Amino acid sequence: MAHILLADDDVELCELITEYLQAESFQITAVNDGEEALKALKNNHFSLLILDVMLPKLTGFEVLAKLRQHYKIPVLMLTARGADIDRIIGLEMGADDYLPKPCNPRELVARIRAILRRTQEPVLINEPDTLTVGNLTLHIGKHQALLNGSEIMLTSTEFSILSTLLAFAGKVVNKEQLNEKALGRKLTAYDRSMDMHVSNLRKKLGPHNNGKARIKTIRGMGYQYILPE
Repeated sequence: MAHILLADDDVELCELITEYLQAESFQITAVNDGEEALKALKNNHFSLLILDVMLPKLTGFEVLAKLRQHYKIPVLMLTARGADIDRIIGLEMGADDYLPKPCNPRELVARIRAILRRTQEPVLINEPDTLTVGNLTLHIGKHQALLNGSEIMLTSTEFSILSTLLAFAGKVVNKEQLNEKALGRKLTAYDRSMDMHVSNLRKKLGPHNNGKARIKTIRGMGYQYILPE
């Protein structure tokens, strides 16, 4: 049973979400401020964090910044409906996904399960456990990325995107297919989540040794991981 930490200052909403998710066979721990969220993360092992942006004591952004220094736990952020800047900031800071509030409980469950599939899905027998392209190596089963032998911290979504791009290195990966594989949902007209995640990957990976970009955007199609020369 996946153990989820829910951090939201709306006590009534926490109770409603907790009741709904428990009925879906999730174990829930709920806290109502940012400091309690960090304390819970230090003392327990959680499969996922549902994090509201507007928290007292420490905001959701402050919690996210602190936990990303030490934890790889997947984070699903709850943002105010229409607050596009909050979504962009959250994704830039390492959130795996977001949902606007108020959200449909069924959509919340779908997003949770999509994230958990990425982080907990075992490697199939006929699938390689290691992907290496140039100086970049991914250990699929361990969700570990090594650049020049040193580990780089990737969110579960970033890892999923990168593993897909590396598996097809040198070829264009359709944006719609990449969205379904990495985010677990179909691409919608105004969803820029994939662009933000790819931007984060570019920053973390840097260019190839020759200065050329690792990940190229193919306008109107998708993305391509460029093979090193």
